[in-house]
Amino acid sequence: MEPNSSPSHPQGLEDTPETLNGATPKPAVEPSEAPTATEAIPPASADSWEIETENPTFDNRPNQVSGSVVVLSAMALMILGLGIDNIGLGYVGALTTLAVSLRLVWSNWAKAWQTLIPPIWRNLIIACFGILGSLIGLVIFSNANTPNEVSNITINWDAIGALGDLGGALGQILIAVIAVYVAWRQYIISRDLTIQQNRITQQQTIDAYFQGVSDLALGEQGLLEDWPQERVIAEGRTSAIIKSVDAEGKAKILRFLSQARLITPLQRDRHLGRPMLDGNGNYAEDRAHGVRVIDLGAMLAGADLAETDLRRTDLTDTNLVKANLTGCNLVRANLARSILYEADLSNTNLRSVKLFYGSVETASPRSRTLIPNFDTGEYTGAVVENANFTSVDNLSEENRYYCCAWCGSKSRKTIPGGCEGIPNKLGR
Repeated sequence: MEPNSSPSHPQGLEDTPETLNGATPKPAVEPSEAPTATEAIPPASADSWEIETENPTFDNRPNQVSGSVVVLSAMALMILGLGIDNIGLGYVGALTTLAVSLRLVWSNWAKAWQTLIPPIWRNLIIACFGILGSLIGLVIFSNANTPNEVSNITINWDAIGALGDLGGALGQILIAVIAVYVAWRQYIISRDLTIQQNRITQQQTIDAYFQGVSDLALGEQGLLEDWPQERVIAEGRTSAIIKSVDAEGKAKILRFLSQARLITPLQRDRHLGRPMLDGNGNYAEDRAHGVRVIDLGAMLAGADLAETDLRRTDLTDTNLVKANLTGCNLVRANLARSILYEADLSNTNLRSVKLFYGSVETASPRSRTLIPNFDTGEYTGAVVENANFTSVDNLSEENRYYCCAWCGSKSRKTIPGGCEGIPNKLGR
């Protein structure tokens, strides 16, 4: 049998010559150096248990309940002594009530201080008491004299009374300040609750609008069946709600209309004007002659859309004159033939945004009278005159060339990368 297979062979010891010969192996650490159990885990002393028992924490409810029972019992004892005309019993009850009550007040004072007084006011209150105490001390010590090296302090009670009146006035001022602070906090909380309620109400209104527009545009089989009067009503509802919601609400409506293809020009048949399918399960687009379910028109002129998410939105042919698009996310948005005259596009993300169709060399802004050519790009571009392009991100070279060529001399100064070598085709 192998030596290490013996049942008496201790685990964790190597097969040294001493172990093989039956000798007792030496421990790795001398007995005097090995830590004892008492050194590794010091026992809890009786003093530590006494401290934990004598100083209950704020959450020690049984001790608080027992203290309250003692106070009530002592008060009952005091009343009993009064009833039986026993002065000693009354003194014992009164002193016991006072001692236990002071103990309860002292043990819970810190919790009450932290709960009732905000952290920002604690140092201020203590400082006010310190100022009052220091002034009283200065008045007392200012009348001290030392004849024959004997200190005599004369207290000026009139000055101390005046300081007392001053302290009372300061206390009233402090109470008024605390009242103003509490009123201000109540206003902040009320304002936050009002804002939250307005958001909930606005979202409910937008959800109702989504449902209403869907019921107008869809038929019983779920296909798009928009008749002229239904389109007019849908545009009216959109115009009404888009003026009554904030910037984020407008962005939600635009994302819904874009993804639902309700503001995209769709190809129509020449018989009833119904939208046509493209053979791939989608409705076919027709940028040149298509009809939109909802035409935004001038609904967004001067609108505030700052800091909103407008990714992949279809804003073609939309009037965005003087619109605030600061900080918007316009990734893959379609702005062809939109009117961005004097619009603020500073700090926007223009990655893969479409400003025109066709080639950048032949593309030009839209015209009121001339028909757009979506092959060459003539009259298919956005009107970017006097727009603000300060600090825009991810502006491609083609879009930078188009903006420099058609934004005018004023806006050319705001385009990142500059417009050196790019002609001013706008002419002004």
